[in-house]
Amino acid sequence: MKILIFALFAMAYNLIFGYVGLLAFGHAAFYGTSSYVAAHSASVLGWPPELCVLAGVAAATAIGALFGWLAIRRQGLYFAMITLALAQIIYFYALQASWTHGEDGIQSVPRGMLFGLIDLSDSMNMYFVTLAVFMGAFALIYRIIHSPFGQVLKSIRENEDRSISLGYSTNRFKLIAFTLSAMLAGLAGGMKAIVFQIASLMDVFFMTSADALLMTLIGGVGTLLGPIVGAAVVVTLQTKLATFGAWVVVIQGSIFVLSVLFLRKGIVGTLEEYLANRKARRENSAALPDKAVEPGE
Repeated sequence: MKILIFALFAMAYNLIFGYVGLLAFGHAAFYGTSSYVAAHSASVLGWPPELCVLAGVAAATAIGALFGWLAIRRQGLYFAMITLALAQIIYFYALQASWTHGEDGIQSVPRGMLFGLIDLSDSMNMYFVTLAVFMGAFALIYRIIHSPFGQVLKSIRENEDRSISLGYSTNRFKLIAFTLSAMLAGLAGGMKAIVFQIASLMDVFFMTSADALLMTLIGGVGTLLGPIVGAAVVVTLQTKLATFGAWVVVIQGSIFVLSVLFLRKGIVGTLEEYLANRKARRENSAALPDKAVEPGE
């Protein structure tokens, strides 16, 4: 379930980073906001889990639209720093607000009954619901990427000036993409609060945004399956290396450096490039004329 949730979070980040080319450092704000709202709705308001997650998604989408409107007019490092600064505002709010319970977070979040029928306290039921949410989000992202809207996003990534010359309002497209990314990150955060029954400061901390970036880079930026593979690798490493304590961060950093140096396109991107080159060589070999057979041979 943790891999599925973080894979969804990484896919949401990849939508803005991989397909629009905007490096953001503030996605923990959307993930964490949704987590807190969903946890508060379940613990205090007593809402069913589906409404809790929807409330978290709505909050993340609203904040994403606001942050996008403020940051989207800048590019490159300026855009990244603005998103980081805005995300830190959310972090300090979560630290000081009374309803978030500061460093303690919101604990013992009840999973409840999905649609009044499915008991989510059963781990297998919770797993299949998480899987269904992940598959639905994956289908949505696939549709977005392969739609005319997605093609415009790719054109903005490759050459924004040319997209503008073709008549596209690139800022509007980037704002929509940023808001969609925030919405999907909020879906991951809301599911996290229900699955793990806790919302904490770690959900809105900078390192959570860094994890999304790390997963995307390891798996493959701008690939559909890359964030899923990256999430599986990072979550598995965090689980298996938990006994190393703070050294886990050092190991993750080392893997990040090695990925940038030797796997510039990530695991999936490198594999796709290898398969494409192999297919091209095979087609070129098949296209070559057969050697003429000399008399007497």
